[in-house]
Amino acid sequence: MNEEIRQSAVPSGLALRPVRLSGRLAAGALSLAGLAWVLRAVWEVRLSAAGEPGSGPPDQGDGVHRPLTALEDSYHRVSSVGGVVAFLCALFFLAWLWRVRDNARALTGQRPKYAGIWVLLGWVVPVVNLWFPRGIVADAFRTTAPGRKLPVCVNVWWGLWLVGVFSGVGLIQNDSTDQVIARAYGEVWPLLVSDAAVVGAAVAGVFVVRAVTGAQLERIRQGAAPAVERVGPGGED
Repeated sequence: MNEEIRQSAVPSGLALRPVRLSGRLAAGALSLAGLAWVLRAVWEVRLSAAGEPGSGPPDQGDGVHRPLTALEDSYHRVSSVGGVVAFLCALFFLAWLWRVRDNARALTGQRPKYAGIWVLLGWVVPVVNLWFPRGIVADAFRTTAPGRKLPVCVNVWWGLWLVGVFSGVGLIQNDSTDQVIARAYGEVWPLLVSDAAVVGAAVAGVFVVRAVTGAQLERIRQGAAPAVERVGPGGED
């Protein structure tokens, strides 16, 4: 009977994809990513407070690297763990985003504003990566909940994401871990500002996932209510 109710809520005839668990996984992964970047910031503060050793930075140029201190070695481990968490977060978030995009079409029969390929490429193609991912999220929400104002958290999340990505010391950076350590010794504040942006984007992202997922679950319930009345408690018309 539940399957009959679910299909009756889909005017376009397309099958809905489960989104509750996907949303929880995406929100949990975002929370872990935020925690990972908090730890990075803590270690960068520790490096700054400890000061650069008399032997100079880890990367001494011309391919020469001195042995790492215990604190520097632990920062390498924290950075590596953060990279793994960020990768898993990306996988869970993209899986969720693809589902809510498809569900918005299934619930309303309206074609998405952005083709499916942009769910992936929209993050990496220059120029369009400045707005396509936000647009996909906004389109999924507005299509699912027409007439409702786009949640503020969407713009907060995207603004902080852009700062964290394009600041040059955040999610995408050309510096090696040893070079980041040297920057922490020299001037830690740019690193901390970027870390704060990444953490803020992760926290705002949790609210984004909850808002869009909640809107879709509400829309599904609204579409299912008439079906319950038609089918009746005995499962027959």
